[in-house]
Amino acid sequence: MTAPPQALTLVAHALTPALRGLVLGGDTEPDPASVEAASELKLSAHAVYAGPEQAAVRTAAVLGLDPVVEPALRDREYGEWTGRGLEELLASEPSRVAAWLERPHTATPGGETENDVLARVADWLGDLAAREHGSALAVVHPAIVRAIVLYVVDAPAESLRHVDVRPLATVNLSYHSGNWSLAFTP
Repeated sequence: MTAPPQALTLVAHALTPALRGLVLGGDTEPDPASVEAASELKLSAHAVYAGPEQAAVRTAAVLGLDPVVEPALRDREYGEWTGRGLEELLASEPSRVAAWLERPHTATPGGETENDVLARVADWLGDLAAREHGSALAVVHPAIVRAIVLYVVDAPAESLRHVDVRPLATVNLSYHSGNWSLAFTP
């Protein structure tokens, strides 16, 4: 008899000023209104994880959850560009920013490529599948939700910018017979 499928719910953390202002990386407190909206979500799981960002941990707390903070679920590393707004970068370094935006295999100075992020979340999902045998929930930066979705559907890194994940969005996954799948539920 095979084991029942595992379930993973991904929750994009509450809105932050950085997300609103298209600021790369950083670690800011979530907006109070978005935190209040998070309190309306009714989610539970046998195992709970969060990225290390304040917004992820705070969102999980508002959901009434006590997560294990998982470094592998951190936002993308932007290196020298961390904390800088996209508009600012486009004005000051237009050719470098254009190259980075056009080629997902390009890292920001001192940062990660999109493929680096995909590999990191793939490793985490593999570890999760090996250790959890029930429902799990992860509150993470929207970029990590996008990366996990791309990994699960086996889409290339170039597709990352075609997946829009809003704060507090949820995505359900299931794991069965060695594979993760998107799980659309009523």
